Amino acid sequence: MTEPRMTHSISIVHFSDVLCVWAYGAQVRLDEVRAHFGAQVVPEYRFVSVFGSTAQKIGVGWADRGGFPAYAKHVQSIAARFPHVTVSPDAWERVRPASSTPAHLFLKAVTLLAADSPEQALDRFERASWALRLAFFQGAQDIGRREVQLEVAESLRLPTGPLVEALDDGRAFAALAEDAEAQQRLRIEGSPTFLLNEGRQKLYGNVGYRAIEANIEELLRAPDGPMASWC
Repeated sequence: MTEPRMTHSISIVHFSDVLCVWAYGAQVRLDEVRAHFGAQVVPEYRFVSVFGSTAQKIGVGWADRGGFPAYAKHVQSIAARFPHVTVSPDAWERVRPASSTPAHLFLKAVTLLAADSPEQALDRFERASWALRLAFFQGAQDIGRREVQLEVAESLRLPTGPLVEALDDGRAFAALAEDAEAQQRLRIEGSPTFLLNEGRQKLYGNVGYRAIEANIEELLRAPDGPMASWC
């Protein structure tokens, strides 16, 4: 039996928090989607505020379980499930970013940089996002601090002047506010979350690659593109 031809493209929206170890470990699945499907899948990256206040989420939320030191051990145990990533013992134990919001703002500023093409803009964002995650989880750097963010930008040869301008003039804040509105509208529960078929299909949490692949292939098989509900 001949497989249906896949001639159209679909969008996949990815919500994550840069301080989320699950998103850090699962990034390889999104990378595999990009490598396997190429231009047939167009990713859209958004942020969800899971670690908006680490003092509240970890300091208070984990107070009866040992606080930050216990959470650091918890993160190590999760990272052990993903053999392709490493986490510094200082992450959360010694280095404790106050919030993921400044890092999200920085990455939104990256999306506002002038680009020669959508492909260049997407590649730049993906490299910056991964570099920032590595800076915290692997390098135990406080990625909430602007000097760390600018060091990452310089390592990727991104123009720091326009980045700072986008942070200071409010445009990065506006872009992040749009993510917060989308989070509420789409009822995003946490990080990471994949949305397909205009939000009708939601894959949340530690979802295996084969499940993501199967959902994408089903949508690509539709001869006229993704279809709405029959009801």
